[in-house]
Amino acid sequence: MSKEMYSMAVVSQDSIDSYLRSVNSYPMLTVAEERELAERLHYKEEIEAAKELILSHLRFVVHVARGYSGYGLPLADLIQEGNVGLMKAVKRFNPEVGVRLVSFAVHWIKAEIHEYVLRNWRIVKVATTKAQRKLFFNLRKNKKRLGWFNNGEVEAVAKDLGVAPSEVREMEARLAAQDSTFEAPAEDDDRDMAFTAPVYYLEDKQSDVAYSLEEDNWEDYTNNRLANAIATLDERSQHIVQSRWLADEKATLQELADTYQVSAERIRQLEKNAMKKLKDAVGDVL
Repeated sequence: MSKEMYSMAVVSQDSIDSYLRSVNSYPMLTVAEERELAERLHYKEEIEAAKELILSHLRFVVHVARGYSGYGLPLADLIQEGNVGLMKAVKRFNPEVGVRLVSFAVHWIKAEIHEYVLRNWRIVKVATTKAQRKLFFNLRKNKKRLGWFNNGEVEAVAKDLGVAPSEVREMEARLAAQDSTFEAPAEDDDRDMAFTAPVYYLEDKQSDVAYSLEEDNWEDYTNNRLANAIATLDERSQHIVQSRWLADEKATLQELADTYQVSAERIRQLEKNAMKKLKDAVGDVL
């Protein structure tokens, strides 16, 4: 993400009102305007086209972010995470698919907001798998009262969400749980109680020397395997892969096209063929 694009994603809590006025001032795009901008970005990688697509959809991010206000997290942060999702969607949007950008982007926007909510709603994550994340957000919407579900409600929610009743019970318990301190409170005079704090009995898994050595060896192995695979490519393909994937400053398709005096589409084809050869050579490493 460029510095200019990053600045577009940042939303200050102190100036949220002025930000909302600003995003509503950007005009919405017609189908033809959106198509033209999307083609300029997709085929020519024009940054200005990406900028216009993003600015015209910032108001939609605000609309989606407001739907997550019930989690007690700052609206500015929710919008900011949603903006990151919008940028990812714009980068991947293909105008040939035949859908509007807003329909494509909504999934990316919600995905980033979901990740933010799960990271910050509690100190300890309440949902780590895809199924648990779906259950987390849907369970909060289905829970009509503050008390615990009765058996009938558990069965109804489980059937509605397509999960086992036990999973509903487990997630309900996670939602009701409270964060506890990792270390003993400093003012706790009861030493017997203080030593029950997790800091005194949790095992440090990171201190496993054998595991650390295995990780280092695996990284060396994968790096060597990748290097050997790249060496099998022709010189032009090596340069394209290095420029597009491994360099700090990534080259655009058009820049490489100008270098080799071919079309950007030809460079894209060479890149695709090179990556396929690398995946076939390296297997599961990539």
